[in-house]
Amino acid sequence: MRVRVSVSILLSVVFTILGGVHPHVASAQNVAPQRMLIRAGHLLDVHTGKTLDAQTIVVSGDRILSIAPTASTPPSSGDTVIDLGTLTVLPGLIDVHTHLTSNPDFDPFKEVTDTDAKDAISGVVNARTTLLAGFTTVRNVGASGFVDVDLRDAINVGQVPGPHMQVSGPLLGITGGHCDENLLPIRYHEVGDGVADGIAAVQHQVRQNIKYGADLIKICATGGVLSKGDDPQASQYTLEEMKAIVADAHRLGRKVAAHAHGAQGILWASEAGVDSIEHGSYIDDQAIEVMKKNGTYLVPTLYLEDWMLEYGKLPPFYEQKMKDVSAVAKKNIRHAYESGVKIALGTDAAVYPHGLNGHELEVYVRELGMKPIDAIQSATVNAADLMGWSDRTGSLDPGKWADIIAVDGNPLADVKLLQDVKFVMKAGAVYKSTGK
Repeated sequence: MRVRVSVSILLSVVFTILGGVHPHVASAQNVAPQRMLIRAGHLLDVHTGKTLDAQTIVVSGDRILSIAPTASTPPSSGDTVIDLGTLTVLPGLIDVHTHLTSNPDFDPFKEVTDTDAKDAISGVVNARTTLLAGFTTVRNVGASGFVDVDLRDAINVGQVPGPHMQVSGPLLGITGGHCDENLLPIRYHEVGDGVADGIAAVQHQVRQNIKYGADLIKICATGGVLSKGDDPQASQYTLEEMKAIVADAHRLGRKVAAHAHGAQGILWASEAGVDSIEHGSYIDDQAIEVMKKNGTYLVPTLYLEDWMLEYGKLPPFYEQKMKDVSAVAKKNIRHAYESGVKIALGTDAAVYPHGLNGHELEVYVRELGMKPIDAIQSATVNAADLMGWSDRTGSLDPGKWADIIAVDGNPLADVKLLQDVKFVMKAGAVYKSTGK
């Protein structure tokens, strides 16, 4: 049985690991009592794809107050001015498919000896890494023991630095499926936290996840890659079970994300009304048509394939599935994108090291044929729309969170610049800066 630990209990250990300042101190030093003026050499409007020169973003508290030409925005008494020189400023990026409480170690012994306490410590470290990489908002789609709920709450009250989070808690899946625990023999009776079979059981699990703090529901509609004994192309939950899940989740104000590689599972999940398909490796024309009709987002997770094939060390029962999926996913997802399916950026960070999230944008440009602005929109306005947070983040607009990043150069000319973010502000607090 796993030990349940609140993130706050582990803070003294984690601060030693991080070797950084306490976020309360960072906030006190960097958030001005009145206003903060961010002087941008260039500012990317992600709505239009246009870049404006010499702009100033006025920040008050955790919100953007106004944006105007620098020449017409003189400082007032008490203002703090951050001069970013010639850097290009844009909204903080959003990753709608992360696992902050996990790491890329798929040794079966490591997996079966994991604990919620270890996951909590990993979450604190990985949340900071992700924020410093320029991702100021994430969806965490799967964590045992509701550890991601604790992590979100610790970030929200300022105990640890990290991005804004929506969290799912335990993943819902069938017995023996991708979201179950399948590495131990029967005498251990190990079962995944979110395993539920049948309509009544899945309804109960949705309600239980919400009871303990989930912002969204994550389900496994098909088999997966990094799991033993299942087939990524095989459907797992039935259409009726998924309809029951979505009905309860939506009635209770939560969106649903469906892990789905196989075409049948993608089709059923979209027909059931899920809000996003995660991965989508074997998507076909029938599933594409239904997703377009229903407005279902596709969340590709493509850079992990490149990283895993080059650096990954997987057990044989994972490795062949990774090769099979990687051989077809990019072609199929490019077809879906070119056919008009909506795309929101997700990485599955934890399958590869956290902090490399920005590489996903490069893959979208290189492999899916996106223009750089389209890739950036998948990680800003589109991702915010999927999360239901368009009124809070995803673009630089007055009234939204002051989630601001900057890069040295023009990301519309070279999207790889977003792999090396120079400045990070989240909700009015500066966490990384090369400015004056």
